[in-house]
Amino acid sequence: MVKIVIDAGHGLNTPGKRSPDDEREWSFNNKVAKYAIAKLKTYKDVEILRVDDPTGKTDVPLKTRTSLANKWKADVYASIHHNALANKWGNHSGIETYTMDNPKANPKSIEIAGAIHPRIVMAMGISDRGMKRANFHVLRESAMPAILTEGGFMDSTGDIIKLRDNQYLKAQGEAIAEGLATFFKLQPITSPTLALKEGAHKLYKPSSQSLINSTSAVLKKLEKMADDPLSPIWHEKLVKGTLTDSDAIGLLYVAIDRGLLVDEK
Repeated sequence: MVKIVIDAGHGLNTPGKRSPDDEREWSFNNKVAKYAIAKLKTYKDVEILRVDDPTGKTDVPLKTRTSLANKWKADVYASIHHNALANKWGNHSGIETYTMDNPKANPKSIEIAGAIHPRIVMAMGISDRGMKRANFHVLRESAMPAILTEGGFMDSTGDIIKLRDNQYLKAQGEAIAEGLATFFKLQPITSPTLALKEGAHKLYKPSSQSLINSTSAVLKKLEKMADDPLSPIWHEKLVKGTLTDSDAIGLLYVAIDRGLLVDEK
């Protein structure tokens, strides 16, 4: 049984944790947490403990949260957040995932972050600010591997458009769940045979080798972009035949957003 702690960060009325338009960070965090939990419940042998207040009315002390996780003997602590730079609109953007900045930190934290971070970047379709280290309480005081995600900037004129869209928040929550499922090798409740039959049509199946070659070429260009490189995981999925239709559509939007499909004629 894998025991997973989900923490939606802060409280609804925590000072400063909001967008310039007074949208509360907890509102974004809460939706992502709920979507992550819903997805995790589709896997076998999983227990989930939420350590923040699901109503948002109380900002549960961080010590209380980590104490609950430690007493429960969780296998992982996932804290979900959204960023802000200066509480005024700007063009800054991006996804960050933090693990503990300490030589004695659990190395599994970085492995788990590595399974989750690129999935969030792909789900949100915004820039990758990278995996980072920090001495945050929930990372330091948790006795199990722990990560803290920042799923975009609430005061970014670009990111906020997606943070206001529940489909992106759902994709972010499911990305977190799928990253955890991959790390812990969780099996879906539906039998593998049935799942394959039901989901086979959702795999990306180009009708010709030329389409595969073009997709591969685009992925390689995205991987080589100096400012915002794409994780190689997506090219690996293409090669292994596990890239889905939704992945391919998302990659198309990323390619368009980064100017790879501009008509140069």
